[in-house]
Amino acid sequence: MFFATVHLRIYGDVKLKLQNRWLLVAKSKLRNPMSSSGSGSRRRWLLVARSLISDVDGENCYHRERERGRERSVSASASASVNMAESFFTEIEVRQQKTYNGDVFPTVLSPKPNSAIISSDDVSVFTEAIRAHKPWLQSLLHETCAILFRGFPVATASDFNEVVEAFGFEELPYVGGAAPRTKVVGRVFTANESPPDQKIPFHHEMAQVPKFPSKLFFFCEVEPGKGGETPIVLSHIVYERMKEKYPEFVERLEEFGLIYTRVLGEDDDPTSPIGRGWKSTFLTKDKSVAEERAAELGMKLEWLEDGVKTIMGPIPGIKVDKSRQRKTWFNSMVAAYTGWEDARNDPIKAVTFGDGKPLRADIIYDCLKILNEESVAIPWQKGDVLLLDNWAVLHSRRPFDPPRRVLASLCK
Repeated sequence: MFFATVHLRIYGDVKLKLQNRWLLVAKSKLRNPMSSSGSGSRRRWLLVARSLISDVDGENCYHRERERGRERSVSASASASVNMAESFFTEIEVRQQKTYNGDVFPTVLSPKPNSAIISSDDVSVFTEAIRAHKPWLQSLLHETCAILFRGFPVATASDFNEVVEAFGFEELPYVGGAAPRTKVVGRVFTANESPPDQKIPFHHEMAQVPKFPSKLFFFCEVEPGKGGETPIVLSHIVYERMKEKYPEFVERLEEFGLIYTRVLGEDDDPTSPIGRGWKSTFLTKDKSVAEERAAELGMKLEWLEDGVKTIMGPIPGIKVDKSRQRKTWFNSMVAAYTGWEDARNDPIKAVTFGDGKPLRADIIYDCLKILNEESVAIPWQKGDVLLLDNWAVLHSRRPFDPPRRVLASLCK
């Protein structure tokens, strides 16, 4: 059916072009009597012209109506999709949201009052709504870059896993990341397990390696006693402010990229925000396999007596978000320079320009100030699910008073 439709469409377009060409010839013959061999020939061209004018008008009318029909069909389909989605989801406002060019960041969705979701404690009602309205949700994510789902029946790690699965995004293995994590169920694992008194600086997830997630989910299983928010910030806003204030620095960043250096122990160190050991980083106990997996990432390894030094880069510090046609501050520069510190690592040596030259501390800390100014930090509530477009949004973690349990899942 598809090929038949294409064939008819191509035939119709070619036919119309030929008819228009012959109509021009006929009109030329009629305007120039000397080009005809007599009145009979002129009458024949007159008949041809009249016939072609009728056919072309009919074809043009058909094509116009066909295009109008397509537009009406697309518009009606989009309108129906939105109306159906709005029967399940409703946007709510929270005090911490920001507005950029009329768009609210992030979008916060809750169950529509009196809907099937709000009257059920079964997560399957929510996951079915996700599957039914996935194109609308994906379009909303593309528009606003972050969606917080609040008030839905998501109570456990297994529930969260079902929510992630409902979106249908392919899982990304956590290879090359710095944070210590523990797998919980399915494709769900703990968020960074570093001590609660430590702040995790802003970063794009796994920006220091070439294979990073395009999307990531967070789920609040146990809300914090105090603090513990996951602030988020639009990356292109940070890029624009840094470009305006420090054009030469940003120019060097775009030209040379960044080099990240980190020393890993053999096993995980839960007291460090970057305490992931080399065995869990490369998902192996075999050094030769670790070297192979590091090479796949473009990472160099230098083995030490009690661990390994990893060197990643040069790797871009600025990326182009092609789907939105804008540049983003896609790096872990601030995170590395201000937070990659433990018994093995000196944060000042953790990141440099791609040509090996050091970064200016005053610019790094001013960038941190910009990140904080532009960030949105919505306090977690039990059952919250946060979906981020990792191409567009940086995130961090504030210190907290226990208890707090936030889980995560990464998607290609």
